[in-house]
Amino acid sequence: MELKGKTILITGGTAGIGLEAVKQFLEAGCKVIVTGRNQAKLDEAKRKYPGIVAINSDAGNFSDAKSLLAQVADLGGIDILYNNAGIFGKPDNLGVSSDIHYEKAKEEIDINYLGVIHMNNLFMDMLKSRNEAAIINVSSFLSHLPLTLSPTYSASKAAVRFYTVALRDHLKMINSNVKVFELQPPVVATEMTKDFQSDKMSPEDLVKGLISSLRNDTYTIRLGLTKAIYYLNRFFPGFANKLLNPAKANGPLLKS
Repeated sequence: MELKGKTILITGGTAGIGLEAVKQFLEAGCKVIVTGRNQAKLDEAKRKYPGIVAINSDAGNFSDAKSLLAQVADLGGIDILYNNAGIFGKPDNLGVSSDIHYEKAKEEIDINYLGVIHMNNLFMDMLKSRNEAAIINVSSFLSHLPLTLSPTYSASKAAVRFYTVALRDHLKMINSNVKVFELQPPVVATEMTKDFQSDKMSPEDLVKGLISSLRNDTYTIRLGLTKAIYYLNRFFPGFANKLLNPAKANGPLLKS
C-alpha cells in the first residue's frame, strides 16, 4: 500500500503508540487527523506536530463518532482509518461480587470492540469512495491466549481479531478496494502497561513494524512477543497458558 499523500485518522492518538504513529505517519508523507478524549493532551500533540488536525472525540461514544464523521468529511475525508483507541482495566479479583467490575468490563467492550465496529460502519462509504483505502484494527497477543486477571480485555481483543478476519473476507467478496489490516501488539512500553514486568517493545519499533507491513500488504501483523505466543499457543497450548498464567496470582507478566 502506498502511504505518501494519504490522509489517516488515528483514534486515541495523543499518547503512547498513537502519538508515535502520528510522528511516523507524518514522516511517511501522510496527512494526519488525530482524536482523543483529553483536550490538554490534544493541545500538546498539536503543539508538538503543528501539521496535524486534532479533534476531541471519544471512541466509545456513538454521538462523538457521528460528529467526527461530519468534521472529517468537511476536511476532505480520509484514506486510512486507524482504530488505535483502547483501554486496559486493572487486574480483577473475579471471585468477588462487584458492580464496579461489571462497569469496567462494559467500558472495555464499548471502547475496544463496539467502538471499532461503529467507527468502521460510519466511515465505510467514505473509504470505499477512495482509489486505495485501509482500515487498521488493533487486537493483541492476548487475543490468542487470555490473561486470567484481565479476561474482558482479552475477550475484547479476541472479538476484534475474529471481527477483522470476517470484515476482510466480506470486503473481498464484494470486490471492495478497502484493505483490512490487523495489528497484534505484544506488551508495549506505554503508560497503560506500566504494571507489566515482561519485556516490552518500544512504541517506535511497533509503529515501524506496522508501517512496513502496510507497505507490504501484510494483513495480519504479529510483532515481537506476539509471534512467540501465537506459535506456542498453537502447538503447546498448555505450556503457553502456564507461562502467561502461572498458578500464583502474580506471575511473570504482572507486578503485584
